[in-house]
Amino acid sequence: MQRLYLQIYVTVLLVLAVFVGAAAIAWKLAEDETPQYLDLAAELTGALLPEANAPQAEAQRALDALQRKLRFDLALYQPDGTMIAMAGRPPPRFEPRRARTGWRRGPGGPTFTLQLPDRRWLVARQVRERPSPILWVVGGLGLLAIAIAVGAYPVVRRLGRRLERLKEGVEQLGSGDLGARVAVEGRDEVAALAASFNRSAERIEELIAAHRLLLANCSHELRTPLARIAVAASLLGDSADPRTREELRRDIAELDQLIEEILLASRLEAVSGLERHEPIDLLALAAEEAAHYELEASGQPVIVDGDRLLLRRLVRNLLENARRYAGDGPIELSVRPEGGRAVLEVRDHGPGVAPDERERIFEPFYRPAATRETGRGSGLGLALVRDIAGRHGGTVVCLAADGGGSRFRVDLPAA
Repeated sequence: MQRLYLQIYVTVLLVLAVFVGAAAIAWKLAEDETPQYLDLAAELTGALLPEANAPQAEAQRALDALQRKLRFDLALYQPDGTMIAMAGRPPPRFEPRRARTGWRRGPGGPTFTLQLPDRRWLVARQVRERPSPILWVVGGLGLLAIAIAVGAYPVVRRLGRRLERLKEGVEQLGSGDLGARVAVEGRDEVAALAASFNRSAERIEELIAAHRLLLANCSHELRTPLARIAVAASLLGDSADPRTREELRRDIAELDQLIEEILLASRLEAVSGLERHEPIDLLALAAEEAAHYELEASGQPVIVDGDRLLLRRLVRNLLENARRYAGDGPIELSVRPEGGRAVLEVRDHGPGVAPDERERIFEPFYRPAATRETGRGSGLGLALVRDIAGRHGGTVVCLAADGGGSRFRVDLPAA
């Protein structure tokens, strides 16, 4: 993942590099235009030196004076290349046939060749090599670029950290932590975004809390008329139709179970993890629940760490689901250790689940197409099984069983 602050910082560095490079190129182009300034220097120097027919001694004195002022090694030549006077170190070899006004770099320093207005030649060589002005300019700009880069990094990094903290807050909210908030730092757009996120998170938390409260109250209020119906059904006596009485009893039990599951789902939504942790013998717990269905659990003892009530609900929902859809076939419950994990399996010999529905049956209130006509089941039990398994760091899948039926496999970390 490319960090935003790095992209901004690299952009600043590239802009500085382009600026320094452009300045160096501009200076180089300006340096290439120096011959016109050398022509002007030749005219001024010709005005300072004696005329061509002046005595050699006078030319020598004038050249010595220029040498002291300019700190250049100087040599004055006739148009044919004959030396008139010299001041300082001997100049490099001079050939008038190849000479032209200009300058070149040599081992002894830059050498300037000027043709004076009277056709004489003046050769000037710098006494001591000095760094080119372009080096000073580029070096100064480079130091300025480094200073800007060093000063810009904390600013850009601070902006990146603020965005990272905002990202962490969004991820916490998305993972279910409705109390996640981010600090509002500064008065810029990022601070406005953080404040907007906090307001949105607070509003979402209020809506979810109101939804949970409404759900809990509705479920609680349903218990009262449900209890009255159960009492009324028990008072029907033997004169009532046994089939009708049995149907009514089953409907009441199913509605009571649905309310209990809704309350449990609402309570699980309110917390992100487990409320209790304790070592649990998964085989013993499964055997206790199986006894309520006149079944036996087989396998080996495995200790898991978790919430006993939630794991009991997990096993109960799987057994209830198997009993509802197993038909007349037997139900098998087993527990075994496997590679540092605890594996619990519930198998039935019913019609099974279609391959394209084996994942969807764990969605809340989803029922397979083959069971919708019966009207039995709410579709919430298996959703709770997956939620409880996930809170314990495990998984649950629906598989096809050999010989027909379904096999629900729960994989939990062993303690």
